Amino acid sequence: MIKLPDSRNENILININGELLPRDEAKISVFDSAVQGGDAVWEGLRIYDGKVFMLDEHLDRMVNSAKAMAFAQIPSKEEIKAEVLKTLKANGMYDEAHIRLTLTRGKKVTSGMTPHYNQYGPTLIVLAEWKKPVYDNNGISLITSSIRRNPPQCVDSKIHHNNLINNILAKIEANLAGVEDAVMLDVDGFVSETNATNIFFINKESVKTPFADSCLPGITRANVISLCEKNNIAIKEKRISISEMYTADEVFVTGTMGEITPVLQIDGRKIGNSIGPVTKKISALYQTIAHTEGVVIPK
Repeated sequence: MIKLPDSRNENILININGELLPRDEAKISVFDSAVQGGDAVWEGLRIYDGKVFMLDEHLDRMVNSAKAMAFAQIPSKEEIKAEVLKTLKANGMYDEAHIRLTLTRGKKVTSGMTPHYNQYGPTLIVLAEWKKPVYDNNGISLITSSIRRNPPQCVDSKIHHNNLINNILAKIEANLAGVEDAVMLDVDGFVSETNATNIFFINKESVKTPFADSCLPGITRANVISLCEKNNIAIKEKRISISEMYTADEVFVTGTMGEITPVLQIDGRKIGNSIGPVTKKISALYQTIAHTEGVVIPK
């Protein structure tokens, strides 16, 4: 029996190129670039108290990613925003919801790799679901993956693209180990991020996070850096080795899907004795802005 994580999602309306369709009817072509080669960009958006948090920042990144991938046609940020708000209003989603926003290069006239076959324009998918944060805020466990994060000379992590196979392979390793996620190292063996989140380390109340060289410079990551700077919490970006990771006083991961999540164990090494005070402080600061800022969803 198929069981949805949230039964309310059985009757959601999904927006494909401006048309709202029931879940079972929402489909894209087998000729779409997302199907043909993962040729698409995406964003995750979270809804709090009738507002879409960091919507403009996510749309900036989506449009920039599409430009970096040389999409011939890109909807304006105003057009995308209108479809996001329309979809949320149609579903009556004003809190505890999440959007997977996808822009593909569009449908091809025949299967093949070249964008010359993309003659229909892009495909915009607004998939809104009832979804609470995906991690246990009481703390999670991680392993270190054998899969390396793509270096910028292969696929630039600044492009928020749909080609996520290395992240998925790392997640499979985490699943097999019975933990929530996997830390991914860069090609030099330094910590990059997890398969789904950015990662932060705390020693003696000083916060560190890897340079955004082989990792996505996440929007939640940027919020945490900004909150630390505004609240006199020491923070810096640096290369972080595996031994530094194991010996941190506190560790937490960040992302739109999970917000701020404490890490209590990595590769069997216990991190601290419980959720640390700096992690708690940063999480509280983040919740404040998440529940007060954002673009209002029309009633």
